[in-house]
Amino acid sequence: MKSKVYFISVNNPDSIPLVQEKLKRLLKESNFLGFVPEHGRLAIKIHFGEEGNTGYVKPEYVKVVSSELKKRGVDFFLSDTNTLYKGKRLNSKDHLELAYAHGFIREKCGSKVVIPQDSKKNTAEVKVDGKFVKTAKVSRIFTEQDAILGIAHFKGHIMTGFGGALKNIGMGCAAREGKLFQHSQISPYVVSSKCISCKKCIESCPVDTIILKDKKAYIESSGCIGCATCIAVCPVIAIDVPWESGGDTIQKKMAEYAWAVLKEKKNRSGFINFLTKITRECDCLAKDDPRIVPDIGILVSHDPVSIDQASFDMVKERAGYDIFKELHPLRDGFKQLKHAEEAGLGSREYELIAVT
Repeated sequence: MKSKVYFISVNNPDSIPLVQEKLKRLLKESNFLGFVPEHGRLAIKIHFGEEGNTGYVKPEYVKVVSSELKKRGVDFFLSDTNTLYKGKRLNSKDHLELAYAHGFIREKCGSKVVIPQDSKKNTAEVKVDGKFVKTAKVSRIFTEQDAILGIAHFKGHIMTGFGGALKNIGMGCAAREGKLFQHSQISPYVVSSKCISCKKCIESCPVDTIILKDKKAYIESSGCIGCATCIAVCPVIAIDVPWESGGDTIQKKMAEYAWAVLKEKKNRSGFINFLTKITRECDCLAKDDPRIVPDIGILVSHDPVSIDQASFDMVKERAGYDIFKELHPLRDGFKQLKHAEEAGLGSREYELIAVT
């Protein structure tokens, strides 16, 4: 059965007020927020962007959603989890300050922001019994609410080809231990002939497992946690992963983690994908990554698989070819969609309904 995906177009020159008006129209005509129980408790999972990044969803757009939720008397908040890699999102204090710096204050986004500390108390263990994940370790703040809303910036990704609703939930709602498990079988290596000994990977490694060996960077795989920060910061692309020996595992684990987060939220979850400022890499990169295609629009659906499939199809149509495959030739992002569909998270078949 095809899932419904609603869409409204957005163009590069569109002003913030115009995009806000379009989003409001999309929410109204799709009755998208009807899944949230009136006077219920809702967690909104969003990425606040790393310091220096500009691709994240603008707080002004979130305010439109906030306004509609307030009309329903919903108790809601914005949240994200902390990262494995070094940066402003490594701990709750700095992460919260960064969110505020990026405009996610109540006056601008219409919501409070809650970023839980990493602790066993704040971690829920969810039985999965999947092919890869038996028990998922997810942030309790997402499992304890009545409903969950994922707001994602659809873009490319260095490890999963592309990232949207599934990645925002599967990786984004995982506790630190869960993130480590999803990355754990992937150990990058340095192509020494390309290495320029700049030491950026050494400085960025969260577990200090990269050293200089014969004046070239070298990764001691026994201590590597597979967070891939070194891959992202290398200026000459000298670090890669043996993808054929397990590179697809992270996507499948990610899909099973998304299932864990959503298993108790049947008919009480929704997803918004922003196909604006679509970039080569994710919002974790601390830089102003340029667009790879012009802005396309905003999609909403109650099916995370359908909305990501529709998002991919629209980017491919706009580019005229599979641009994510060109940018990340060793990454097959369809593995996350196929595995999520097999796990019962949704359908890759969808009905696209345009709102004008």
